[in-house]
Amino acid sequence: MNLINKYVLLIIFLSVGYQSIGQKSFNLPIEKSSRIRFQLINNIIVMPIELNGVKLSFVLDTGVSRPILFNLVNMDSLQIKNTERAYLRGLGSNGSIQAIKSKGNIIKIGEAIAVNKDVSMVFDPSINFTPRLGVPVHGIIGFDIFKDFVVEINYASKYIRLYKPEFFKPKTSSKWNRLSIEVINKKPYLKGKVRLSLEEIPVKLLMDTGSSDALWLFEGSKKNIKVSQEMYFNDFLGKGLSGPVYGTRSKVKSFSVASFTLDKVNVAFPDSIYLSIARNFKQRNGSISGYILKRFNIFFDYNGEQIWVKKNSNFKAPFYYNNSGITLEQRGYRVVKELKKKVATDGYGRKVEGGNINIELSDTYKYELKPSFEVVELRESSNAKVAGVMIGDIITSINNKPTSELTLQEVNKFFYNKKGAVLRTKFRRNKKDLSFRFKLDDVFKKKSPQTESSN
Repeated sequence: MNLINKYVLLIIFLSVGYQSIGQKSFNLPIEKSSRIRFQLINNIIVMPIELNGVKLSFVLDTGVSRPILFNLVNMDSLQIKNTERAYLRGLGSNGSIQAIKSKGNIIKIGEAIAVNKDVSMVFDPSINFTPRLGVPVHGIIGFDIFKDFVVEINYASKYIRLYKPEFFKPKTSSKWNRLSIEVINKKPYLKGKVRLSLEEIPVKLLMDTGSSDALWLFEGSKKNIKVSQEMYFNDFLGKGLSGPVYGTRSKVKSFSVASFTLDKVNVAFPDSIYLSIARNFKQRNGSISGYILKRFNIFFDYNGEQIWVKKNSNFKAPFYYNNSGITLEQRGYRVVKELKKKVATDGYGRKVEGGNINIELSDTYKYELKPSFEVVELRESSNAKVAGVMIGDIITSINNKPTSELTLQEVNKFFYNKKGAVLRTKFRRNKKDLSFRFKLDDVFKKKSPQTESSN
């Protein structure tokens, strides 16, 4: 089983109910709207949230019905109280997992405040966004926000805005398309069309901002929804609350919604054994996720069961897979020796700004802790493996750029490039520095890996 692209993270479909869409949780005290900046990491929205006065980072996920906390280090500062045991179940084949339900919490998002809120806490250390995203993430939240506000997600400028419904003015410009959605079991569903071969197939898809993939389709949910026998590879698709999810990746010829059409779109077909929760709604054919959604700016109106969409500057970007076969995680930190800028000094070591004093240019160094990006998975047939890369290696340079100057997302962008692109890499292994040069693979083509000699 090829293990590539673990960017689909914690694809969770809770079977636990919550409040009806008519009950408000959040309120804006005075303002008509509140704007919150977010980071877009691997097509996933990571935004600041305060829980009981403590600043945290959450993923905004339309696929979840209640706030969930994980990656908890300092519980005392969160003032968690009124707890009771609970069980959550999501995608995966390992059954339900134990959680703690806490009542009476205060959540603040921008200027919006919710009091007396229930949150669930998961203590399983494997349920954690941080290593794969390279930024701290402490939880996920979804329905509670969308049911109380009209929510603008501006993927281009990286902010969300929460509007009081009574003050929101529907978009009337011709650049905006109004589309109907259905909110079923506290999750939004959108109708679209996919073309797998010659035939265009109508589909109903969960809108899932918490997944970084483009499309998921459920094989057999309609007669002609099936994996291409010419273009596919097996892969790890992500991790749900109930364990890992595996399946097959491919491409659809096109995906359309309203007047918008995208060509050669990435698609994943999860194996059916992992879908008992996801298939509770029998009319669902799959999901539309962040790799597509980020190409639009969107207004969500759950109460009116409608959205407004407008394509943005990301719309025409091609869909790539991880053609390197390398999966990285941020695993702790490493000490990096960096050269400081040369400075002009006099005979006493004092910095000199011009003048006629005899000066000496001296090299000075500094030592800093930088994130350590470790190879945690490696496709067996990849050019990278044949070139000599191994699981456990620490990547230190890619195409002459020190990774100490890059984020994990910036490093991964080199892997998501067109097939045949050459990568010149350096790795640290057992205190030794190694150099490897290899071409990005064609993940669909059955071929012998093409390698180039190491430097």
